[in-house]
Amino acid sequence: MRIYLAQHGEATSSEENPQRPLSDKGAAEVRKIGDFLYAKSKLCIAEILHSGKLRGEQTAELFARCLNGVYTAAPDLNPNDDPALWSAHLAAREKDVMLVGHLPHISRLTALLLTGDADQTPVALQHAGVLCLERDAQGIWHLQWLLTPDLLE
Repeated sequence: MRIYLAQHGEATSSEENPQRPLSDKGAAEVRKIGDFLYAKSKLCIAEILHSGKLRGEQTAELFARCLNGVYTAAPDLNPNDDPALWSAHLAAREKDVMLVGHLPHISRLTALLLTGDADQTPVALQHAGVLCLERDAQGIWHLQWLLTPDLLE
């Protein structure tokens, strides 16, 4: 099973818009990553889950368009939610999924899956970046790849 962990695209400031939608740059970077993943690997992700925050939903929608998936809001993906909740959800899953989230949650979930300690920082995520982890037969997660917008410039 693979999980794709994505940090939402760059958002506007809360002064510009309190709902913090994606900026034009943020939306363009998400599309660039999604288009690259599909063009280079024909990656399709059927289920894309997001926090319900506008910037997360917009990011999930853009990825869904690029990767032929369906996006929906899911619980426990907000910035300060406990990453152990998603670690437990994933232990019971068999199908690949993309989670679109926020810092620090998505970083803490990555650390928990890879090291067993949510307070470590084994991988630095960035806006619109996607990280792929794969679970082996023993239930251990392994880093497969990390793609960030600056790698595609």
